[in-house]
Amino acid sequence: MTHAIHKLLIANRGEIAVRIIRAAKELGIPTVAACSEADVDSQAARMADEVHILGPARADKSYLNVEALLGALSATGANAVHPGYGFLSENADFAEAVVAAGAIFVGPSAETIRRMGDKAEARRTAQAAGVPVVPGSPDELFDVESALKAAESVGFPLLIKASAGGGGRGIRLAENAEQLSEEFPRSQREAQAAFGNGAVYLERFISRARHIEVQVLGDGQHAVHLFERECSLQRRRQKIFEEAPSPVLSQQQRETLCASAVRLTESLGYKGAGTLEYLYDVTTGEFFFIEMNTRIQVEHPVSELITGIDLVQAMLRIAGGEPLGFKQSDIRLNGAALQMRLNAEDPARNFFPSPGLVEQLIWPQGEGVRVDTHLFQCYRVPPYYDSLLAKLIIHGADRAEALARARMAVANTTLTGMANTLALHGELLEQPWLHSADFHTGTLETWLAERRSGGEA
Repeated sequence: MTHAIHKLLIANRGEIAVRIIRAAKELGIPTVAACSEADVDSQAARMADEVHILGPARADKSYLNVEALLGALSATGANAVHPGYGFLSENADFAEAVVAAGAIFVGPSAETIRRMGDKAEARRTAQAAGVPVVPGSPDELFDVESALKAAESVGFPLLIKASAGGGGRGIRLAENAEQLSEEFPRSQREAQAAFGNGAVYLERFISRARHIEVQVLGDGQHAVHLFERECSLQRRRQKIFEEAPSPVLSQQQRETLCASAVRLTESLGYKGAGTLEYLYDVTTGEFFFIEMNTRIQVEHPVSELITGIDLVQAMLRIAGGEPLGFKQSDIRLNGAALQMRLNAEDPARNFFPSPGLVEQLIWPQGEGVRVDTHLFQCYRVPPYYDSLLAKLIIHGADRAEALARARMAVANTTLTGMANTLALHGELLEQPWLHSADFHTGTLETWLAERRSGGEA
């Protein structure tokens, strides 16, 4: 039981708000759903002990409004805030403001968020901890001349990346010096517009890479890993299908990778749940650290299913002052898990957002099936926010069983009233390259392009 947190404010919405409320209730912690006017009838608002309306539907007037959230803290008497993912979850100023208001921020310190949120600083921190990084420019770059000079040592092709970036924004590919000169100012403008920071850096482009990440937990003194997740199936650098563990790693590679993640986490004095993202070069077998997400991830359930550890409860316990309740040797890898994201997007219209009314809703049941969602019958999905509707999370004794159960789960799911990606996952689960695990970060987009042009589906 966590005693330091006596009332928890959830500064988020949708499925992650529901997930946090459930974890808090199991620990006996009362909850406050801080929501916009568009979410007053949401599942999170129905489940929470209290509801506090932050403001209008627009995120900048509600979920991104620091003043309104601090006001909610004061008005409700909550003494802790869980930011979930997205919105203000990796905003160091918000974390600082919560602590300055005398409350607990459920996550790492503002200093850690700031340090790891700056991609160039995160690279330096990883290197200092002996963790390999993708070869790139050692410092932030602000002009084309400096970039061209740095490119001499990095080599082409390369990526121009926003230092304060995230979600794939501010990233551009340059195959030669001429392209670098053209794309550098564009990347800067995009970074400035998206993050208020035009600083960028260069990084070697790995053409055949897998995106593999390690889930960590730290209590400020010690850290552990919950093994790795395979997240290579992406569209426009947004993940669609995730699994744990990665089907391509040997036991030795797994141990080396996860040990490096723990080493970096402990070097930070990290508190809470975090994820270290790596690129795995399929050609050379090398691993490179690329960034750390200082929050809970959308795909955290697959790590929970293969370890039996509730990550959100662990976050709350750690934030409440408890040490990690287990050692690395206590954490065993059990079977395989995968997650399919169901989004309110229309694959036939280039994934155009498709909010609407939930008409028919039937979730799958059975051994190894978990559904994380905020949907219910007759719920109207608002058009203002992220399109994630639900996550189908499947566990099996091994990967083959998990994939077989996933096919049954998709077949036994009914979700009508809006275009969504359910049927797309049904097709994806039939692909031979998925079953053989022969894919990389470009595979899904190639398959989607073939599918659109009437090629192999």
